[in-house]
Amino acid sequence: MSKRGKKGTLSPEDRDLWGKVTRTLTPMHPERASELEKELAKSLEAAAASGSGKTAKTATAIKPPPAEKQPAPPQPLHQLEHRFRRKIVRGVQAIDSRIDLHGLTQHQAHERLRGFLYQAQARQHKVVLVITGKGGGPERAYMDERGILRRMVPQWLSLPDLRSVVIGYEEAHASHGGAGALYVRVRRKR
Repeated sequence: MSKRGKKGTLSPEDRDLWGKVTRTLTPMHPERASELEKELAKSLEAAAASGSGKTAKTATAIKPPPAEKQPAPPQPLHQLEHRFRRKIVRGVQAIDSRIDLHGLTQHQAHERLRGFLYQAQARQHKVVLVITGKGGGPERAYMDERGILRRMVPQWLSLPDLRSVVIGYEEAHASHGGAGALYVRVRRKR
């Protein structure tokens, strides 16, 4: 294996090997790839015409077009306020609605959860209980997967399509299902 010169530059052997590898690939965006190849060819021709012999530097200096700007990651959802949670646990603040996702597939559970939360918002509910279950015992596990809905529901609640509905969520008190349920605070519809 040959040593490289400056950091970020390839030796002629490495460049040759990389060229062989890239010829076997199919680009995800062929139109962008052809544009980059044209730019590379022009810069190599320009370098050869000037006789500078810096073709390797010119080839590595070409930058791909800037990637499309990614949206900022969503802000984390808030937990319920301590006083509000205490009112729910004591029964002072009623749970407006409940949904039980036991026995559903991920796809079914996700669709039902979305519909349920949008209905809860339309009905101006403040807090709902989402029962996911704690997951079966080892005999019900498939490849050490237990409690998939218990893990997935918090992720679904954080998705952009539910951010307009959900203010926050928190694990329920033992009297409401404990680790197998979530209190979900619903945003008022404007």
